[in-house]
Amino acid sequence: MSDKPGILLDNRLFRHAIDRPSPENPERLRSLYQRLDTPDYRRRFHRIPARAAASDAVEAVHSRFYLDQVREHSRTAEPFSFDRDTYIMSETLECAYLAAGGCLQMADAIMSGAIDRGFALVRPPGHHAEPGRAMGFCVLNNVAITAAWLRREYGLSRILVFDFDIHHGNGTQEAFYGTNEVLVLSFHQNDLFPFSGAMADLGEGPGTGYTINVPVFPQYGDSEYTFLGGHLLQAVVEQYLPQIILVSAGFDGHMDDPISKTHLTTRWYATVTRLLRRLSLESCQGRLLMVLEGGYNPTALQTSVIAVLDALLEPDPPVVGIMPSDRAARLIAGHPAKQHWTF
Repeated sequence: MSDKPGILLDNRLFRHAIDRPSPENPERLRSLYQRLDTPDYRRRFHRIPARAAASDAVEAVHSRFYLDQVREHSRTAEPFSFDRDTYIMSETLECAYLAAGGCLQMADAIMSGAIDRGFALVRPPGHHAEPGRAMGFCVLNNVAITAAWLRREYGLSRILVFDFDIHHGNGTQEAFYGTNEVLVLSFHQNDLFPFSGAMADLGEGPGTGYTINVPVFPQYGDSEYTFLGGHLLQAVVEQYLPQIILVSAGFDGHMDDPISKTHLTTRWYATVTRLLRRLSLESCQGRLLMVLEGGYNPTALQTSVIAVLDALLEPDPPVVGIMPSDRAARLIAGHPAKQHWTF
C-alpha cells in the first residue's frame, strides 16, 4: 500500500458554469487547484484520475427518469434551473458524471489497497441531490453513488457516511433511510436550507437507528464540534465498526463563509481529519474517503482544504484532545438515537 494519500483534481470540472453570479462556481476551486498542482504536492499525493461514472453506477441511486430530464436540459441552448441555486448547462452532465466517477475511482483505489485514504476535490457537489431531483447546487449525489458502488461491487455492509457540511445532506439521507448497511451521521446548522435533518429522523424499517442527525445552533464553533466528534462520532464508529468511512466534507461552516453563521476555524477541519484518520485506522484499516461538498469563500476554502490535506499526510495522526462543552453535551443528552447507540 502506498504511504501517500490520494487526491483528485480535474480541470474539466470547471466547465460546469453559468454566466451569472452563483456561490457555486469554478472560482471556488481555481486557486486551490493551482496551489496543489505544484511539484511539492504532486510528489506527496497519489493522483487519482477522474473517469465518467457508468450509467448503472449512477442509476443505483438516481432514477432513470430524473437522469433523462438532466440529459434533455443539458441539450438546450439556455440554462435550466431546477431551483434558484441549481443550474443545468451544456457541460453540466459531463462534469457531474466525472465527479461521481472520480469518487468511484478513488474508492476502487482504496479497496484495492493502492491507497488507504484520499480527498476527491470535485464539483458540482452532491449531498443535496435526491434520487429524483437536483437541488442546492447538487446534480448527482457523489457520496451516495460511492456508497452504493461499494455495497454492490465489494459487498460492504457497514459503510459510515459522516457529513459535516453546514447544510443537511437530505439526498444522502433519503438514499439510505431504509437500510442498516449505510449509517448516515450529519452535523448541520439548525433551521438552514434544506430545512431537513431533524433529530427525530432515525431511519425506517431495517434502517431505524442508522440515521443520526445533529442540528447545531448557529453560535457553535470549534469546541462544540470537537466535543460532538469526540463523543458521538467516536462512539458510533466504535459500535458500528464501519468497513470504510465516507465523508461529505463541506467547508461552509467556516466562520468566514457567507452562507452560514457557525464559528468553525481552519484549525477545526484539521482536527476532525485527525480524528477521522485515527478512527479509520482503529476500525477499518485506515479506509477514509473525503469528498468535497460546500465552501463558498475561496480563501477560507483553500486554507481549510490545505489543512485537511496536511492532516491526511501525517504518518501517525495525533490523539485529538476533547475539551468539555456544556452546550454540546446538553444538545445530545436527550438525542433519540440513544435508543440505538450509546454516546
